[in-house]
Amino acid sequence: MQDRNPGNGGETHQQATGDAPVLTTNHGVPISDNQNSLKSGARGPTLLEDFVLREKIFHFDHERIPERIVHARGSGAHGVFEATDDVSDLSKAAVFTKGEKTEVFVRFSTVAGGAGSVDTPRDVRGFAVKFYTREGNWDLVGNNIPVFFIQDAIKFPDLVHAVKMEADRAYPQAGSAHDTFWDWASLMPETTHMLMWAMSDRTLPRSLRTMEGFGVHTFKLVNDGGKASFVKFHWKPVLGLQSTIWDEALKLQAADNDYHRRDLWEAIDSGDFPEWELGIQVFDEEFARAQPYDVLDATKLIPEDDVPVRIIGKLTLNRNPDNFFAETEQVAFLPTNVVPGIDFSNDPLLQGRLFSYLDTQNSRLGTTNFHQIPINAPRCPFGNFQRDGKMQTHVPKGRANYEPNSLAEFGEDGGPRESPKRGFATVNAATGDDEQGDKLRVRAELFADHYSQARLFYRSQDAHEQAHIASSFVFELSKVGLEAVRPRMVANLRNVDEELAQRVADGLAIDLPEKAEAARAPVDMAPSDALSIHKNMKATLKGRAVGILIADGTDAGDLAKVKDAVEAAGAKAVIVAPKVGGAKLSDGKTQKADGQLAGSPSQIFDAVAIVLSEEGCKTLCREGAAVQFAMDAFGHLKAIGANEAAQPLLDKAGVEADDGVTGLGEDFIEAAKHRFYDREPKVRMLA
Repeated sequence: MQDRNPGNGGETHQQATGDAPVLTTNHGVPISDNQNSLKSGARGPTLLEDFVLREKIFHFDHERIPERIVHARGSGAHGVFEATDDVSDLSKAAVFTKGEKTEVFVRFSTVAGGAGSVDTPRDVRGFAVKFYTREGNWDLVGNNIPVFFIQDAIKFPDLVHAVKMEADRAYPQAGSAHDTFWDWASLMPETTHMLMWAMSDRTLPRSLRTMEGFGVHTFKLVNDGGKASFVKFHWKPVLGLQSTIWDEALKLQAADNDYHRRDLWEAIDSGDFPEWELGIQVFDEEFARAQPYDVLDATKLIPEDDVPVRIIGKLTLNRNPDNFFAETEQVAFLPTNVVPGIDFSNDPLLQGRLFSYLDTQNSRLGTTNFHQIPINAPRCPFGNFQRDGKMQTHVPKGRANYEPNSLAEFGEDGGPRESPKRGFATVNAATGDDEQGDKLRVRAELFADHYSQARLFYRSQDAHEQAHIASSFVFELSKVGLEAVRPRMVANLRNVDEELAQRVADGLAIDLPEKAEAARAPVDMAPSDALSIHKNMKATLKGRAVGILIADGTDAGDLAKVKDAVEAAGAKAVIVAPKVGGAKLSDGKTQKADGQLAGSPSQIFDAVAIVLSEEGCKTLCREGAAVQFAMDAFGHLKAIGANEAAQPLLDKAGVEADDGVTGLGEDFIEAAKHRFYDREPKVRMLA
């Protein structure tokens, strides 16, 4: 119980009575007054001996730890990974034992923005998974794009410095559309493939739940006999791929800074658990040698048409964090966290990350003992001879803090010992024929091909996606004030695709520059449907949201039918009305709204239905938010279902009839499963 008593200044004191817990200091000392500091007299100075005040302020002053330099803006969730296929011929890792269930924590993030930036900029998304396996923690630290900007970790500080806020002015935040990034990128041809992905809709995901994840690097799987195979890791969303479009993403930033974080939290909270399948591409040295690219080059991918992705498990996120700071903010992912059966390759970008991440976590979390924070601690037994250090919470007993030792021979605890049979052992095999000889600061021959896979990616997109890529380059380069950068970047693009380069040049109103000289002539690779979002979107409403706009006089029967049909299709029906208290329907009952019209724009939904009476439509035609609701839904290529009475609102919003503008019946439910990209030339000019 708690008694509430006013203090002499009118302040509220909640005081514990009965079995109510007592407020204490961090050291357990009960606190008598949490409202007033200790002073020498009512109006006198505050006393230094007030340890309650000092501890409280001291802790508050240190509540913020340094944010991550990259991937600062993140959202996390707990879940479980279940292995669904027997891969014992490839890996001895216990996490892959068929039927094995392993706890996980997953953190999604943007890259360029700070912790206080928004969820929906054009940006790469981090996709990091911590597996708490029975053999120790395995961290698969990747992105939602299978390739990266650079080939060697020595360039990572330059990449981040270039894409982050410009050093002299501290803007722009969370965006690459500025001088320093494109100046650097245009001088680094190896970025070209990644730029194609970055300028595509892959960097505008509709939801964290509808994006793929990739381990990026080539790793190794090792079986019980010591045989090693190369492997690439893929996360495939069960809901399929889905993205927004650029104008929609801009408006989402205004509508909801926390759009992706909220979407993930609410999906898990409602029991609509996000799921991904884990797939692997496995290949050997013979395959690697036969390719026109180097499998150790992080700017390259292996086409799924050449090595199909084999599904071996399922990831389900089923629990939100209990505390954002303790878990999502303090979680520390390390590429060095691998378990027996998984090993590294000589990818130079990966090799640099193996050093960098440990150093970073030490700096951020302030102690070498960050592994003892609960979110980072393994779930299996662990022990070693590491001792002491800042914030040490373990209390080892006995004298054994070294080995070898013979203390056990004298009845003392001698501590743990190495295990040649069970322990992690680096694969004793060369990654390639050249792993010998002098130590050189050079790159392997095939690393010089910077354009073949960029061409593969562009030519694998459908016409709408290609238009988005070209338009993205135009937008980003239009923000560049250094005039020489634009033609330099277009000169690089001529090595990717002449039509793309011409479209970008036309969009910038510049002459097509001379083609940049390629360090290695690009080769044509067969287009791959696996690289396209549009070719992999699923015709489903499951896990999506449909906004239903109503007003006073809306027919109760029509509303009920639409809502039931939407929910039967697996989507969330969200009622939107001019006032959050709701609208009075045709049956005289008030339908409570899930969101107010002014705060629930159509960009937060996957499709919209507009169910109005004639009088309600007249009212909404005078309401700018309602007109914008319909206009944006049409402009963002979404399905719009409407009854006849709502037609004047559609007309005022410029909504034209097409396959995505329907009535309120089954035709709407079917249309709501799609975006209507053929509509786009009606609503905007693309490059």
